[in-house]
Amino acid sequence: MKKRVISLTGVLVLLSVLASAQDKFFTKNGRISFVSKGNVETISAKHKGITCVVDSKSGAIQFAVLMKGFEFPKALMQEHFNENYVESDKYPKADFKGQVVNNGDVKYGQDGVYNTKTKGTLTLHGVTKEIEVPGKITVKGGKPQLSADFTILLSDYNIKIPSLVKENISNTVSITVDCALEPLKN
Repeated sequence: MKKRVISLTGVLVLLSVLASAQDKFFTKNGRISFVSKGNVETISAKHKGITCVVDSKSGAIQFAVLMKGFEFPKALMQEHFNENYVESDKYPKADFKGQVVNNGDVKYGQDGVYNTKTKGTLTLHGVTKEIEVPGKITVKGGKPQLSADFTILLSDYNIKIPSLVKENISNTVSITVDCALEPLKN
């Protein structure tokens, strides 16, 4: 009898751990891109290796991106981005930590498209700012896919544009995020 109680307790603990893991979704292959359209030049880059974790129960969400992972159409743009603008050696990553405000509206177990609003903090170039981002969670086959489009100002994150090119490069950057998530396994 005692062995059955211990075995049953072990099974219940295992099931609760597995159920808890099903509440969290993860990727390390998310995509992010940005575009800055200046008067003379448009600067764009893509990154295929952002990390994202979402807790479907609480709505907690977190992203991390290594700055040197951005790929540019021109090698010189990439060099200037890493050395002169975001200073990737000094500030190697950017991250977002926040909350899906209307998480109760998202049915993670039911296929569909759900408009979301996420609030949190974006840390970039050593500066942390509160932001609010409209987005979308598309659930298909029990797997959520997150997408969002938003803009930031480089000046909000102390990223300086040299006066020599200030007229050519925009202070406004449009960012697109797309992450297909899988259940997090313990």
